[in-house]
Amino acid sequence: MPPRLVIGVDIGGTKLAAAVVDQDLQVHQRTQRSMHGRDTSALLDTMQEAVQELINTASGTVDAVGFGIPSLIDRRTGTSVVAINLPLDHLPFGALMAERLDLPIFVDNDGNVAALAEHRAGAAAGAQDVLALTIGTGIGGGLILGGQVYRGWVGSGAELGHMVIDLNGPPCQGNCPNNGCLETMASGTALAREALRIGAEQPDSALGQALSAGRQLDGALVTELAHDGDAAAGAVLALIGERLGVAMASYVNIFNPEVIVLGGGVMAAGEMLLAPIREQIARRALPPSRDNVRVLRAHYGAEAGMIGAAALALDGLARAADSNGKEAGQ
Repeated sequence: MPPRLVIGVDIGGTKLAAAVVDQDLQVHQRTQRSMHGRDTSALLDTMQEAVQELINTASGTVDAVGFGIPSLIDRRTGTSVVAINLPLDHLPFGALMAERLDLPIFVDNDGNVAALAEHRAGAAAGAQDVLALTIGTGIGGGLILGGQVYRGWVGSGAELGHMVIDLNGPPCQGNCPNNGCLETMASGTALAREALRIGAEQPDSALGQALSAGRQLDGALVTELAHDGDAAAGAVLALIGERLGVAMASYVNIFNPEVIVLGGGVMAAGEMLLAPIREQIARRALPPSRDNVRVLRAHYGAEAGMIGAAALALDGLARAADSNGKEAGQ
């Protein structure tokens, strides 16, 4: 019997990643698109085109599509209510994509689906209480509590990137009305901002020289320079890691997770971020939670959202089949 195939789509602030995935969460085909600078109509067109490309090249029939989108979602209506970094506000996203693709569509927050992937078959496999962060343009969060994805009352819970860690900090990104959120203090965007500041303050450092040369001070370059021993680049990562650790300590106190999983492009820095995060948890969190939590890099890395969106679709198909079976048996 051929494997069941679905498509998982991860929508980020700047790019789309999608893949054909089977029931064992094995990836068959991949595609990517830029999402930068597009209006709502163009975003929807881009998503449709990416999915249609995969449908056309899949080795079998695609049964459903799962989307992880960077938005607060009202699961009662399937509406994208507030998207911080993309123009997807007040949009009946699931219904629109179902109409465009003529397939069953399952939609959830991008942080939730990343957490689902790591819990199902990744770094947190087997754990019942998991906190996951995806650190990229923004910071997405997801919670697995008692083995189930926690979404809150209407489906918009676990916005972990929007916990305030500095009351007087800079305004948060996009549509968030707050100041000093973790997202604006410790995301990839924040890392680039701090790299510009520290590079300007230390012009003789490798970071400062890269700034003078007009290079883009993004996470990849800062990590490369820090690996090469540049103290200024190392200071940027230490600062971002410290801020993440402050938030992690609060999460540990509130949720008492067994595992914290950290993914997204920024985590390419590895132990240069994980070490200050663990240090802050050890300093600030309360026992016994702090003494038992494990802090790990995501197994799926940048593909966690895509894999999790596929798992969301597979779960949705299974629930539908179970419901139909029960109705037939009545």
